[in-house]
Amino acid sequence: MGVSDNTVGLSLAVASSAFIGASFILKKIGLIRAGKGGVRAGGGGYTYLLEPLWWAGMMTMLLGEIANFVAYTFAPAVLVTPLGALSIIVSSLLAHFVLKERLEKLGVLGCVSCIVGSVIVVIHAPQEHMPNSVEEIWNLAIQPGFLTYAVATLVVVAALVLFFEPRYGQTNIMIYLGICSSMGSLTVVSIKAIGVAIKLTLDGMNQVAYPHTWLFVIIAIICVVSQINYLNKALDTFDLAVVSPIYYVMFTTLTIVASGIMFKDWAGQSFSSIASEFCGLITILTGTIMLHTAKEEETGSSAALPWPLDRGSISWCISLGSDNLLKNVNEDYFAALQSSPAPV
Repeated sequence: MGVSDNTVGLSLAVASSAFIGASFILKKIGLIRAGKGGVRAGGGGYTYLLEPLWWAGMMTMLLGEIANFVAYTFAPAVLVTPLGALSIIVSSLLAHFVLKERLEKLGVLGCVSCIVGSVIVVIHAPQEHMPNSVEEIWNLAIQPGFLTYAVATLVVVAALVLFFEPRYGQTNIMIYLGICSSMGSLTVVSIKAIGVAIKLTLDGMNQVAYPHTWLFVIIAIICVVSQINYLNKALDTFDLAVVSPIYYVMFTTLTIVASGIMFKDWAGQSFSSIASEFCGLITILTGTIMLHTAKEEETGSSAALPWPLDRGSISWCISLGSDNLLKNVNEDYFAALQSSPAPV
């Protein structure tokens, strides 16, 4: 008995997630090393292009993306996309052991919530219609519904790049990842069209002569380059353990939305299935909030100490017979601060 197309697609998607999860670590290490010898990527620098480890991460990610690309030709996007959750597990574990990045219990719970919510959405998501030609995909892409989505996405991306990134890019993780995820939803549509064209061409129905095929190739290249650029900035600015799950959640959600609008997959679905999808989206949102909260708590706890305690020591000598114990503690405390030597 032969292996089904869905099995091949899912196997490739699993391998893709493993490669991509490992690539985050290699690229992060490369960005850290490059930042020590030049302008950081988050500050607009490109010294990471001279760092071998960053290129190793890019090659690993390229292998993962190729596996993911081929997976889309064998299985619907609604089955392939959610397996990106495995890359979160891989990258988070490697970040803990290799990069020594801490992820508190609340952050772990947020990751689990994001994955569970995404799985719920995918389980109840409608089956994607498999087009028979690139021209059929093009006809679906120029329908008013998807054209509205595509234009709205480009407007949002333009606003994020031109207005929000210069002001809030270094402090709000949603800016960089919003750009990546929005462009990613358009990438999936283009990748699906290219994959269908290659598969049909190999089956004897040449799709190379269609101009729509090359238009989808150009769109895919532009979107992928944009994703790589802003993903680099996100990785260089924020912790990998937070970047990876949020990027996955946003990318998965927008991809399912884009696919549903383009192929009208929700038509004919039962109310229970639609309600389950909304519950999954709420779970994803809850997980994202928990991840942000865990990050803020970690940052706040490290900022609570006004100076490094390992550079000196403070001691008090308190008389138990004092009439004002708190006053003595207060005075001795500030006396110790004033008499302590300045750190070298």
